[in-house]
Amino acid sequence: MKKIYWLLFVFLLIKVVLQFLVVNPVYELHRDEFLHLDQAKHLAWGFHSVPPFTSWVSWIILQLGNSFFWIRFFPALFGALTIFIVWKTIESLKGGTYAYILASTALLLSVLLRINILYQPNAFDILAWTLIYFCVIRYVQTEKNKWLYFLAFSFALGFLNKYNIVFCLAGLLPAILLSKHRRVFLNKHLYYAIMLALVLISPNLLWQYQNDFPVIKHMKELADTQLVHVQRSTFVKEQILYFIGSIFIIIAAFISFLKFETFKPYRFLLFTFVLTITIFLALKAKPYYALGLYPIFFAFGAVYFSKILNSGWKYYVRYVAFIPILFFGYALVETSLPIYTPVQYEELAQQKKPFTEHTWEDGKKHPISQDFADMIGWKELTHKVDSVYNLIPNKKTIFILCDNYGQAGAINYYTQQKGLVANAFNTDYDKWLDLDRKIETVIRIKNVNNVDFTRDRSLFQNVDVLTRLETPLAREKGTQVILLSKPEIDIAALLRKERAEGKLD
Repeated sequence: MKKIYWLLFVFLLIKVVLQFLVVNPVYELHRDEFLHLDQAKHLAWGFHSVPPFTSWVSWIILQLGNSFFWIRFFPALFGALTIFIVWKTIESLKGGTYAYILASTALLLSVLLRINILYQPNAFDILAWTLIYFCVIRYVQTEKNKWLYFLAFSFALGFLNKYNIVFCLAGLLPAILLSKHRRVFLNKHLYYAIMLALVLISPNLLWQYQNDFPVIKHMKELADTQLVHVQRSTFVKEQILYFIGSIFIIIAAFISFLKFETFKPYRFLLFTFVLTITIFLALKAKPYYALGLYPIFFAFGAVYFSKILNSGWKYYVRYVAFIPILFFGYALVETSLPIYTPVQYEELAQQKKPFTEHTWEDGKKHPISQDFADMIGWKELTHKVDSVYNLIPNKKTIFILCDNYGQAGAINYYTQQKGLVANAFNTDYDKWLDLDRKIETVIRIKNVNNVDFTRDRSLFQNVDVLTRLETPLAREKGTQVILLSKPEIDIAALLRKERAEGKLD
């Protein structure tokens, strides 16, 4: 093992530990994380919301005890592996110690610090993009066919994690076709590698076909409800802000492809960047969709800096380069990570401190980020549902129905009651419902704004709002826990009928 690897180990360790330190212990899991964890109990080759890879990781977490530690560990691990791949890229480019330290520090204190605190597909998506670029670089350097197969495997894993990886190839393949490396398209092993990738992702493609391609419906919903509101100027602004402290390294990488003779064989990566960003702009994509583009450029930029700043007064500029990285890294921690409690955020907002106004999806200003508000209140909600559930004698006839997947997933994760299962009529939960049983009592979890009880009263004699969620600043504050009892009709039969007719909401 090379001596420099001890430094790599230090950076990887810091990365993992730091991901735990930047989240205040007062915060719980994010609503999206609950959904991914529940998918481990319903393994399939696809889900309405995501491909299957995350559910496999969730299954591993479940086998390890489903603890908070492991849920936080895996996105941190994917972030550390991203740094590792960039490190190996620098090694393949013959970079030195300075390049290793510069690139690793820049990635450590970048927007990836924010991405890697949550158990979502985004962390592995960025790793998969970086792996694909690394495999292409290694193939260019060695022309060994094994890298084409590694590329195929990386793409397949990325595809089974998040379909966003398709845009990686959409920008990469045309760029290669326009470069001198186009001869790879005459290599039969490329097509064998493509067939390997298709075989690996085929179970998910078959699942999509059997389920009427929910990914298309999901993309249409996304385009109609979210992407339509995305402004291209915002997309560009966010690309700059994501790596604001180390953007000079990315710019240096772009320059190196044009001016540094050693890096001319990799010039197609510059075209790849332009093409991919153009595609995202044309589609009005969310800004973070493009994050996977950037890590690989830190390798080239860091090596280029180490080459041009290697003598005289320029040598000392090497150390100055760390100042903006550290400064903006500190600012990132202060403004974008949940290091303070919700009460402290509220106090800072009252003092009119910078970056203390946050606009949520409701269009209103709040003193706390919507993501952070999605990480509190779940334990309180679960405790109240547990209390109601515990008082009902015939638990086999209880049906717990929530308004959204966050409520259902949180209750399933935090509950202390054996046999308690929360359900919802949306996202993936509508596929997991067990309605082939007798239902006499419903514990209904309703959003604060869902105050229409007409349907409930038509089915039940008693409709009692027992309690509400009271956690200050929680996005779910005001959520109601309602007991519906003594049904006048067979509620299970009605729910089965409505599901068959597509009327469930």
